[in-house]
Amino acid sequence: MKAIANYLWTRLLLAFIICLWTTPSFTQWIQTNGPYSGDIRCFAVSGTNLFVGNWSKGIFLSTNDGGQWTKVSNGLTNLDISSLAVIGTYLFAATSSGVFVSTNNGTLWTRMITGLTNTSVYSLAVNGTSLYAGTGGGVFLSTNNGTNWIGVNAGLTNTNVHSLIYRGANLFAGTLGGGVFRSTNDGANWTAANTGLTSTNVYALAVSGTDIYAGTFAGGVFRSTNDGANWISVRANIGVLSLGAAGTNLYAGTQDSGIFRSTNSGVTWVSVNTGLTNSAVHDVYSFGANGTNLFAGTYGGVFRSTNDGSTWTAVNTGLSYISIPALAISGTTLCAGNSNGVEGCGAFVSTNNGTNWTESNQGLTNTHVQTLAFNGTNLFAGTDAGVFLSTNNGSHWTPSGLASAFAYIHALAFSGTNFFAGSLYNGVYRSTNNGVNWTQVNAGLTNTFVYCLAVVGTDLFAGTFGGGAFRSTNNGTNWTEVNTGLTNPRVQSFAVNGTDLFAGTENGGVFRSTNNGTNWTAVNTGLTNSNITSFAVSGADLFVGTITGVFLSTNNGANWTAVNTGLTGNSPMALAVNGTTLFMGTQYGGVWKRPLSEMITAVEDASVGLPTKFSLEQNYPNPFNPSTTIRFALPKNRHVELKVYNTLGQEVATLVNEEKNAGTYSAQWNAGSVASGVYFYRLRAGMHTETRKLLLLR
Repeated sequence: MKAIANYLWTRLLLAFIICLWTTPSFTQWIQTNGPYSGDIRCFAVSGTNLFVGNWSKGIFLSTNDGGQWTKVSNGLTNLDISSLAVIGTYLFAATSSGVFVSTNNGTLWTRMITGLTNTSVYSLAVNGTSLYAGTGGGVFLSTNNGTNWIGVNAGLTNTNVHSLIYRGANLFAGTLGGGVFRSTNDGANWTAANTGLTSTNVYALAVSGTDIYAGTFAGGVFRSTNDGANWISVRANIGVLSLGAAGTNLYAGTQDSGIFRSTNSGVTWVSVNTGLTNSAVHDVYSFGANGTNLFAGTYGGVFRSTNDGSTWTAVNTGLSYISIPALAISGTTLCAGNSNGVEGCGAFVSTNNGTNWTESNQGLTNTHVQTLAFNGTNLFAGTDAGVFLSTNNGSHWTPSGLASAFAYIHALAFSGTNFFAGSLYNGVYRSTNNGVNWTQVNAGLTNTFVYCLAVVGTDLFAGTFGGGAFRSTNNGTNWTEVNTGLTNPRVQSFAVNGTDLFAGTENGGVFRSTNNGTNWTAVNTGLTNSNITSFAVSGADLFVGTITGVFLSTNNGANWTAVNTGLTGNSPMALAVNGTTLFMGTQYGGVWKRPLSEMITAVEDASVGLPTKFSLEQNYPNPFNPSTTIRFALPKNRHVELKVYNTLGQEVATLVNEEKNAGTYSAQWNAGSVASGVYFYRLRAGMHTETRKLLLLR
């Protein structure tokens, strides 16, 4: 008997383990692998701590060779980090508003600018206890850890200093437009050192052995073997943003060609970009014994190589993500748009559900992407400077006929052969030839701050910021205000569910119209935040994004339930459904995802508990076209049949035919293949039978 008991216990334990293994790998919100915040400008090391400076996002610390990053920017009133330096326990950060100092590994920062008459600081260099700052107004020196600064610019005829470096007793300054300057007395005097230097825009300097290298934006890499007295070109025709040395290897980071490596003092170069998915490299940095870890700071995050640059791996966990106000999905292609920052980051594409992202901005001359939309195989991007078209899933973009420095396109919509673009300032544009030509169509549109567009049947709706909703029944030729019941006029998003139109407002919640905008009703029960940013529709289920999270309604907005498990403080900005997964673009959190089934099941389980009686609810919407949802409740486990019949009693659809546990359920009927008219749906559960009528109107 003991042997049988042990056998049964072993089988039970094995079944439990298998169950654990086969459980879906994500049943809550999880971040996809990007897109990551770009513009990594610089690195610095203090002991075992590795610091990275992120332009516009601040400073991040890693204690495990980039495996995990933590933001350490408290006290940094300017997050535009261009250079980092270390003297003992002092960590220095160069920003566009001066130099900041931390004595506790970035936990707290203090601004130090006394005597710094130009606070646009581009570079830092250290010699012993002396700290030098290269600025837009020359070179400054501090001998007391940044407490005071003095200008050291005698002979420096170009004061736009973007790079500084020491070799031996010589201090070198690289300038934009003036080439290289050398000081042999710690900056007291400077002399131009440009013989042989055919480009004077010097972005980077590096030392390898006894040689010094200058990286220029237009002229490539130059080498000097005599401390700048003469220069020779060792790599032309690349735009150099950074230089780095590791052992006997020299690395050049470029504007658009990734990284090049030379193992023979610049005589020959090879491209080393395998795994480097971003080609704009602002810094190449060696860390660890004999340069075992090589880091690249790019416009798309941090990459690490452990084999001298032969292959690269992204190491961005914990590094700030970018804001994603736009998502679009077609097949297996997921496209995300970014608009934050001074320059914006443009479009990113993933073909594996967010596991990897590729920056896709070729031809996209404005990278402030506010909205994205697929129309067949065409992908359109609405930007601050107009509409762009890609016919190859974002690999290359072409400007459409709508191009303006102040276009500010925030919405795109399609209705038959008509293509509409909503502008934040200029109202609505219409194209009848796929974006080749555009016409402004604003007659009757008394508010032209258009945030969103929607199409219901043949009607076009425009949501404005301050003017509420407008409807056009003739493709934008004329507009009529439709705000009865819409108590908040700041409409930020629309959703269409069957024939119902939903409007999401700023701090006014969600409103629903069942009659093409003629009347609106607030539908906010259970919605704990009223600042609505986005919608997504999956069958009859409706998701809404607010600044504090995502809510789900399985009954057409009558009730909402939060579905935020795993979502850690990231505000939704865009929602999109792809198959069985809901994707979310967030503010500074990149793209997240969660299974639809897990959320819907959780809402059904949590909303009412176990029913106390059988019930069959009226379908919604009703009338409908072409889809409607039918909810029913079971107090006991039963075999359930839910079928649809015509007026002759003929069965036209079977929606459910299976055993069901006690609980509340919903089923969807898509009546796209049957004629308009009256139908009946009947629920049979054990001995219980109930029938209701529904109406299909086309």
